Amino acid sequence: MFKDYFSLGFKNLRRRGIRSWLTLLGILIGIAAVVALISLGSGLREAVNSQFGVSSTEVITVQAGGLTGFGPPGTGVVDPLTVEDVRAIGKLGTVERAVRRNTPAGKLEFNDIVGFGVAVSMPDGPDRQFVHEQMGLEVEKGRLLKDGDTNKVVLGYNFYVDKVGFEKIIRPGNTVLVQDEKFEVIGILKQQGSFFLDNSIYINEAPLEELIGYGDEVDIIAVKVKSKDLMDKAKEDIEKLMRQRRDVKKGEEDFSVQTPEAALQTVNQVLAGVQAFVVLIALISIFVGAIGIINTMTTSVMERRREIGIMKAIGARNADIFLLFFIEAGLLGLVGGVLGVIIGINIGVFGTFAINNFIGATSTPEINLWLIFFTLLGSFLIGSVAGVAPAIKAAKEKPVEALRD
Repeated sequence: MFKDYFSLGFKNLRRRGIRSWLTLLGILIGIAAVVALISLGSGLREAVNSQFGVSSTEVITVQAGGLTGFGPPGTGVVDPLTVEDVRAIGKLGTVERAVRRNTPAGKLEFNDIVGFGVAVSMPDGPDRQFVHEQMGLEVEKGRLLKDGDTNKVVLGYNFYVDKVGFEKIIRPGNTVLVQDEKFEVIGILKQQGSFFLDNSIYINEAPLEELIGYGDEVDIIAVKVKSKDLMDKAKEDIEKLMRQRRDVKKGEEDFSVQTPEAALQTVNQVLAGVQAFVVLIALISIFVGAIGIINTMTTSVMERRREIGIMKAIGARNADIFLLFFIEAGLLGLVGGVLGVIIGINIGVFGTFAINNFIGATSTPEINLWLIFFTLLGSFLIGSVAGVAPAIKAAKEKPVEALRD
């Protein structure tokens, strides 16, 4: 029985041609926007999150506030952290290890082309393995730095695929100039999907300090907590210690102590807010599309009064007429939803690839089957609900008057 309703509904939609397409245009645009924005939002969230370059959930980062200019995290501050801060944090009962990290900006020259980038310090001893694990460092070619490596560097992945402007791929064995000093490239890191990590130069701490001359200043302190359960306690301990050392009151801190979850949560909240706002705008298009369905179906009832009269004359009940127009309206919404989903998914996929290419991320396009299912179901229901009033009007038509017209 319902198969006949759907069959008649499709035939009537095809018969109306251009009017049907214009009617479902609003639903199509709205659904396409919703699906595309949700897909793009997921891809953007994954891409942005990957830029943090943090693989461990037991690591807290500490850096000074009061930025005076642009640059890598923790650089260019009014009152920088010091080596003594690192040692003091390392002595806390909730902390397993505190490691000094410096990320100064510097000059890199290769193939007679001069560029500027960020150098990342690599500590000696047991701290080196911690940093490798924290940042997820693995080599694509060559090897990682070892203790005692002086005039040697490891480069981020983008140097290997010539995305840094040197017009030539840099390979292990090549020589580059860092601050006009010769360094041998001994390794290229695997792609991290992070603009910062994939474009950085990795140098052992001692030669980098000698090259740049930052002394006891520290850009970032990476803190490994003894266990995940102690993250909040360790954060409180570090904040209390740093307030004492920097002589500031609570609420007036000139430093930040941040867990990976907190950093990502802040970013995700901003992205979710933007996404929700744009989806709300897209829903307005769907609402306009629903009004279009009401208008089209009302016009259809007026045009098909004779057809309704004939159906009732040969035995069709009010319920049959109602279902016919109700399902026909639902099909208008469903067809618009199907086309909108197809367009939205394509925008989401290509948009995610574009985001990856722009910021150097490696996020994968997300196709949420539940989103597609509920979107199609919703588009059918929107169309059906929009067709309730015209369907009731059609069901109430009197056969004698309808045939007379």
